[in-house]
Amino acid sequence: MSVSPLLATALVGVGGALGAAGRHAVGLRIEGRRSVLLVNALGSLALGAVSAAPIGSAATLLFGVGFCGAFTTFSSFAVGAVRTASETGVRAAATLAASNLAAALAAFVLGSSLAVAVAG
Repeated sequence: MSVSPLLATALVGVGGALGAAGRHAVGLRIEGRRSVLLVNALGSLALGAVSAAPIGSAATLLFGVGFCGAFTTFSSFAVGAVRTASETGVRAAATLAASNLAAALAAFVLGSSLAVAVAG
């Protein structure tokens, strides 16, 4: 099914609002670097599932582009890496960056695998 540009924009907007609210809720419960790692890993897990599942273009726009795009947080990750470098050194910042990337990639692969297993 083809999605009109107006509907596509609305789906991304609604998904983005939900993702941003979800990101904020996680930040209220878990502070600092762990929060960023958690949302990036969970968002990557969800995006992996959305990418591999046969859910259609409307759901992909709503959940993949909108929700996952707003829920994950590259800007917070960048700020955290710079702050870590200035507070504890470049090695700690590099470890943080590598951990975030590894967790996000592993979660994406896991999400994709789960979606394929469930969808058959």
